[in-house]
Amino acid sequence: MGPVRGLKKKRKVEKKPEENASASSEMERSVDWWDALSKRMNGLQSPSKGLDKFKSVFKISRKTFSYICSLVMEDMMAKPGNFTFSNGKPLSFEDQVAVALRRLSSGESLVTIGDLFGLHRSTVSQLTWRFVEAMEERGLHHLHWPSTDAEMMEIKSKFEKIQGLPNCCGVIDTTHVTMCLPSSDPESKVWLDHEKNHSMVLQAIVDPEMRFRDIVTGWPGKIDDWLVFQSSNFYKLCDKGERLNGKKVEVSKGSEIGEYIIGDLGYPLLPYLVIPYKGKELPEINTEFNKRHSATRLVARRALARLKEMWKIIQGVMWRPDKHKLPRIILVCCLLHNIVIDLEDDDVQDEMPLSHDHDSGYRQRICESFDIEGVHLRDKLSVYLSGKLPP
Repeated sequence: MGPVRGLKKKRKVEKKPEENASASSEMERSVDWWDALSKRMNGLQSPSKGLDKFKSVFKISRKTFSYICSLVMEDMMAKPGNFTFSNGKPLSFEDQVAVALRRLSSGESLVTIGDLFGLHRSTVSQLTWRFVEAMEERGLHHLHWPSTDAEMMEIKSKFEKIQGLPNCCGVIDTTHVTMCLPSSDPESKVWLDHEKNHSMVLQAIVDPEMRFRDIVTGWPGKIDDWLVFQSSNFYKLCDKGERLNGKKVEVSKGSEIGEYIIGDLGYPLLPYLVIPYKGKELPEINTEFNKRHSATRLVARRALARLKEMWKIIQGVMWRPDKHKLPRIILVCCLLHNIVIDLEDDDVQDEMPLSHDHDSGYRQRICESFDIEGVHLRDKLSVYLSGKLPP
């Protein structure tokens, strides 16, 4: 399993001379690989002052790149393939991963990436897909619902520190990944969303550190958020009482609050999904609740904005993507997003803007559905946050 925050660091063991020699040799080989590739890249502009050239190309640190290579090496190297640069020199394994990561992070066309590295566009396509297939298999453990009470307690505690919401387990939000489909495509109308764009939906549940904990993708963009949610396995598990069924929190004598996630008005109000109060002329207590609710939801909006900013292949510039491959590409981008967080790649994260505009031009669609138990939960939370609950 990959590095995860909260795990105890292992005691350092003094390496034997042979191990140190091996590590030194590996480091030299890695440096030689990057030095050779960076000289080969055509028309690459020098990075801004103070910005590491490697990060300017791939948007991740060398440490994270090495970890990703360790994940996918076995699967990628197991497949036959003779990939060469235009001068006939073979690509190293690191070269292959670098090409795929540049394609995913820049969103540039196959031709542009090929010109940059000195490769044929078909080679770029093959390498990208090999990488995607390997990451699907080997990186999935970086995207999971909390499996221990301790992990969930840490999430709840961090959410409560944001705006005081007790026992909150996640924030749900949806974004659209736009596609370029010609009107002649017989399926083009199926993928036409409410804003007249061809798009695919990505629904994500996010933790306080902007890590994706659950995702759903593959649905046409015209499907409303609540319908995507109600088709998800997460919803089915919650409805059967098999998720968000952990420890309740007592907010006052005889009054408890169960586990829940929060979302915007595009979702139904449920016993485990809390949305804001609707309307403008609201009582002060409800207005205050909405402010705290909205501030907490920014975690998910920023996560989705960062996902699209860092992995631009899903930002809407993909040229006629395969509708069957796109969900898998989205998944891998979410895995890469989480890996940067799990490896505590702070330098990379600090350089990313904290935008929360991940769906520019899309208007909020409202779901009018509610469950009376959800109404009671929201009211109880509203009173609790106002400090007016009886002791």
